[in-house]
Amino acid sequence: MDPASVARLADSRVHHGSSDDPDVVDFSANVNPSVPEGVRDVYEDAFGDARSYPPEEYPDFRAGAADYVDCDPRQVVPTAGGLAAIRLAVAVTVAPGDRVAVPAPSFGEYALEVELQGGEPVHVPHDELLDCDPGAYALVFCCNPNNPTGDAYEGTSLRSFADRCREAGTALLVDEAFLGFTDRPSLAGRESVVVARSLTKLFGLPGLRAGFAVATGDLRDRLDAAAVTWGLGGPAAAVGAHCMGDEAFVAETRERVAVERERLQAAFGDDDRFEVVDPPAGGPLESATVPFLLLDCGSTDRTERVLATAREQGVVLRDARSFRGLNSHVRVAVRLPGENDRLLEALDVRV
Repeated sequence: MDPASVARLADSRVHHGSSDDPDVVDFSANVNPSVPEGVRDVYEDAFGDARSYPPEEYPDFRAGAADYVDCDPRQVVPTAGGLAAIRLAVAVTVAPGDRVAVPAPSFGEYALEVELQGGEPVHVPHDELLDCDPGAYALVFCCNPNNPTGDAYEGTSLRSFADRCREAGTALLVDEAFLGFTDRPSLAGRESVVVARSLTKLFGLPGLRAGFAVATGDLRDRLDAAAVTWGLGGPAAAVGAHCMGDEAFVAETRERVAVERERLQAAFGDDDRFEVVDPPAGGPLESATVPFLLLDCGSTDRTERVLATAREQGVVLRDARSFRGLNSHVRVAVRLPGENDRLLEALDVRV
């Protein structure tokens, strides 16, 4: 890649939210404010593992991931986070000049990863993605549930689309970063599909950098061959295996998010200043229990005021105008009940 292209891509990087300021409540990043019990002990016990290289086969992590998404452990490729899994999948499926279908609005890194491989990202409205011709692309991205809109594809329709991709010889890359907040089954283990999973969101550990990809057959072999040797640290692998086995924590988180999301949705929905973005009725998308809401503030000026007002009250929201096609939106995370009360108070939303 020439220097001019590198500079252009560097300038196009999107700020994804999150704040390191201890004096604010961060609603800009969709990270669980709770972590599974015992994580600190597991991390400390695994400190000795950092004194040597991790086992290349990662048997405990692969087994935990396989149980977590219901696939064969041999189909799991450990990575340093979900984005590393996405980069790996793009690297083995996209050649210079290839066209790649990228949903919009959706996670902003997809197009960048395609361009880094010399491919051409083709933006497709995320609610029309399943209607596209997979044969026109080398790879199709799918974010399920979608970030930032918070909807998910109906299961039968998504599986049918995956079959169409297989028949066309096109890989389907499904980013399931938020699927763990729902009871929907993963597409892990389906032929011609690469699933990318992250432990960042559900388990509240963004700095751990643990995730994995899942694929079958030749596609899995290519991922495994291209993966960075020892790409996942020993302590991260130990903590990841521990977290994925904590079914009680997952169930408790899902219940809390469902209750609090419904409460926030009702409060914002009753406020004339905001429109809660929901999937259109009768389409391929359905509401999903995800730890965030997308709000339309109605205009750029009102969006600026909402962001500034929140910040003055010690609350940080995600400016969603960085997502393609969104011009007056903010995204708010669903946090603990007391924190959610603070969000409503900061924006003077009546409950």
